[in-house]
Amino acid sequence: MFGIGMPELIIILVIVLIIFGAGKLPDIGAGIGKSIKNFKKATAEVEENDSDKEKIEDKKS
Repeated sequence: MFGIGMPELIIILVIVLIIFGAGKLPDIGAGIGKSIKNFKKATAEVEENDSDKEKIEDKKS
């Protein structure tokens, strides 16, 4: 994953902790989780729409 190892991740997490503080970390985590959930939902909808279009095109043929 972009050549990021465990030491680099620990440094990034420490920097984030220093910048935002311990109180904001749950809010940040929740926001990231919601973003990932919405992204997965959107990609699933796109895939569903593509498969529906393929089914319609197959019926026309």
